[in-house]
Amino acid sequence: MQELIRNIAIIAHVDHGKTTLVDAMLKHAGVFRENEQITERVMDSNDLEKERGITILSKNLSVHHGRFKINIVDTPGHADFGGEVERVLKMVDSVLLLVDALDGPMPQTRFVLKKSLDLGLKPIVVINKVDRPGARPAEVVDMVFDLFCELNASDEQLDFAIVYTSAKLGYAMLDMNAASSSMEPLFAVIESNVRPPTGDQNAPFQMLVTNIDYNDYIGRIATGKIFNGKVTAGENIALVRRDGSVVKGRISKLLGYEGLKQVDIPSACTGDIVTVAGFSEVGIGETLAAADNPIGLPYVSIDEPTIAMNFIVNNSPFAGREGKMVTSRNIRERLDRELRTNVSLRVEDTANPDTFKVSGRGELHLSILIENMRREGFEMAVSKPEVIFREEEGKKLEPMEYLVVDVPSEYQGSIIEKMGPRKGEMVAMNPMGDTIRLEFIIPARGLIGLRGEVMTETRGTAVVTHTFHDYAPYKGDIPGRKNGVLIAMELGETTAYSLDALQPRGVLFIGAGVEVYGGMIIGQHAKDNDLDVNPCKGKKLTNVRASGSDDAIKLTPPRLLTLEQALEFIDDDELVEVTPQSIRLRKKELDPNRRKRSSKA
Repeated sequence: MQELIRNIAIIAHVDHGKTTLVDAMLKHAGVFRENEQITERVMDSNDLEKERGITILSKNLSVHHGRFKINIVDTPGHADFGGEVERVLKMVDSVLLLVDALDGPMPQTRFVLKKSLDLGLKPIVVINKVDRPGARPAEVVDMVFDLFCELNASDEQLDFAIVYTSAKLGYAMLDMNAASSSMEPLFAVIESNVRPPTGDQNAPFQMLVTNIDYNDYIGRIATGKIFNGKVTAGENIALVRRDGSVVKGRISKLLGYEGLKQVDIPSACTGDIVTVAGFSEVGIGETLAAADNPIGLPYVSIDEPTIAMNFIVNNSPFAGREGKMVTSRNIRERLDRELRTNVSLRVEDTANPDTFKVSGRGELHLSILIENMRREGFEMAVSKPEVIFREEEGKKLEPMEYLVVDVPSEYQGSIIEKMGPRKGEMVAMNPMGDTIRLEFIIPARGLIGLRGEVMTETRGTAVVTHTFHDYAPYKGDIPGRKNGVLIAMELGETTAYSLDALQPRGVLFIGAGVEVYGGMIIGQHAKDNDLDVNPCKGKKLTNVRASGSDDAIKLTPPRLLTLEQALEFIDDDELVEVTPQSIRLRKKELDPNRRKRSSKA
């Protein structure tokens, strides 16, 4: 059986079509019935993934093709979820490196490829979206080869197989001139190029845990690849923790994959990816081993977080109105639960018992956690994201990002101009038809608030992507937000009359009939200072009416900020108040007199 198993992960930059390719492979392998209703991107199973069209969590499935059993792992494409990619690469024997036939290799392509090359995996290159207008597959293959060389791939890794696909239309080809109407060529390449799992069937059982989940019926379940030996349901085994301690237990349930479904299996052998239930406390990176010979497996190290923010118990006048989970105990328990499965997250206590410092891979990584928490009924305030500095040999180092901006050529000057104050250094400029690709190495601090500015400047036409590059010496100060904010002075409900008078002062974030409190931010000031305003003032009415004095009030629609935009917008002395129903901006210090005193100090 071991010789007929193929374990592969699909890795790529965001939006290059990983999850769509999985759909096409499932259809070809006959996982769905003829008349079965199929949703698009079937692997993006949680609500946030479906809404945003991105993969956040890596997921497993298995298909049978002829004599072969192919275990496939779908991975996220965003750099912020790189921890998910790093840990699953330990489970597989090869990767399908997916590259868009028009875009070519992008920042995250470089990141995931480097990780797989470092582990000694031999990738299969899949040039996807060959049906896209303007596709240039031959050119993209050359770019991929150059990237392999740049990342010091071995001679064996450089001799990669190439498959051309259109995942959306469901066909694959070994040659651009060949005709094809199915994914058969891709399966043939996987079966012939991916080596079967290594490991000794007769050695004591060892399985590395790379994923954790919870099931209401069977409790905590651990997923991973069997490196050595075999295992049967009901068998007594040991859990080897990362500190070396050993806990004995029994397998209450052994699950394998059939298509997308988990099914009960009596036994599993070396190389298979299975899920085991039976231990109430099991963590990622720990080893399930034979009870009579418990030996732990080495675990791949995960890159450290680069961004941190504070999660604070909400203390605004509206605290506890909309959320069910509002105390520090609730928030701490939820963060501890997240730490069990989110390997690239870190949580630290601070001097204040109501504040937790949470560190992650990027703004998106942390904002997805915040979004999940608010949907579960949590209410809290979060501070501005800050980068994590390092100290080495007395030098202050900061994280640098590799930034790629694709823009229409008429905007290239303004984008380059924006990078100067943010300490961005241009490393490449490549024309791509009507657009131009600008590549920079920029401090992670310089990315905070950048996306919104670039989108405004280019009228929404820019495509901005970035991935972690390296740590480098501190680059000096980067100017913050240029504009001040409009701050509500009192508790009350906004009126159209008062907002109409405030419109010339700046951009409003709220409309009429919204409850506000003193210290809440209601808009962006047109000047660089903060301004206290009263948005709740009503019109003084009398019995006498003069004709023409009641002009119709025309309010400009407010600029409603998403969670990510709010986190990018706030300054060091501001917070984002997050509840299940609202996202509000506020000053840390709500009292205006205290604010003035602290600003002078």
